[in-house]
Amino acid sequence: MAKDSSYPSWVRELHSPPNPKSKSASSIQDPPGFSASATGKRAALAKQQTRTPPTPEETDILKIKKSWEVALAPAKQLPMNAIMMYMSGNSLQIFSIMMVFMLFKNPIQGLLQTNQMFAKYETPRTKSKMWVVKAVYVLMNLVALALGIWKVNGMGLLPTTRSDWLAWETQREPLERAILTF
Repeated sequence: MAKDSSYPSWVRELHSPPNPKSKSASSIQDPPGFSASATGKRAALAKQQTRTPPTPEETDILKIKKSWEVALAPAKQLPMNAIMMYMSGNSLQIFSIMMVFMLFKNPIQGLLQTNQMFAKYETPRTKSKMWVVKAVYVLMNLVALALGIWKVNGMGLLPTTRSDWLAWETQREPLERAILTF
């Protein structure tokens, strides 16, 4: 395409891009701490180094750390659940009933699936340390259940007062009777 003045300038620039600037002609300096030679060395080192597989001891340590994360997960949900229970109120509405249902359902499921949750982290070498992790997991789920019981009591659904058991009360026999006479 010939440089003709009949074409707009953007068309001319599109078909004939500017020459690339050389590295020495660049007016932009490297950022502090950057050196072009260091990046070349790192790339060469990265190609030379191969990743060594982890030892069984390192793998067991990682499995124990991950199992602790799983065991403490219910504890991380407790503040959120407590705030949600407080905000839902103590009246019997569909929202508060669903919240209480979920507050009971999740810990009960967690308690029933305790061994399945930790099966992938358990090895013969970590079996002796896993019972502590499982105990913490069970304890955190029991605390979540206690939060649910607190909420149900606040809603008035637990029979904790004497008036809740009036059907089974026997009528008292008075020791004396007062009879009015006129």
